[in-house]
Amino acid sequence: MSDQPIPPVPGANGGAAPATGPVVLNLQFTKDLSFEVPGAPEIYLTLREAPRIDIALDVQARRLQEGQETYEISLNIRADAKTNDNATAFIAELVYCGIFTLNGVPEQMLEPVLLVECPRLLFPFARNILADITRDGGFPPVLLAPIDFVQLWQSRRGQPSAAPIANA
Repeated sequence: MSDQPIPPVPGANGGAAPATGPVVLNLQFTKDLSFEVPGAPEIYLTLREAPRIDIALDVQARRLQEGQETYEISLNIRADAKTNDNATAFIAELVYCGIFTLNGVPEQMLEPVLLVECPRLLFPFARNILADITRDGGFPPVLLAPIDFVQLWQSRRGQPSAAPIANA
């Protein structure tokens, strides 16, 4: 071993690491996770092939404090699995969130950054959690295909009921 001192880690000892870049992911976490198998244990005995899975995905953005450029971004994912005879195999629901700080993002770019770029950063982690929970629940893992968040955002903008970014 060397007698060289270990350099300090930025942000260690309670010091805050300086935020850099226009989008800073401060924290990510599972806000809500639910997995249920209403027909257990019989469903495991009668299921002959992988169930049909319907996925619903939504993105929500919420400013955490007025006057601050800190937002909570939520990826809401629901997977409903049905057997060939339309019985529910399982229901998985996940709300995966990130706390983001935006630095110098122009007002006209705020919505696409919050509803496209931020979810792109969160998606791989949410995808992994959903795959793990379904596998651990005794089913083949649900592996979500990549999501086109630009198309999701554009289709949402075309809906008259699309909600604006909420304030705390």
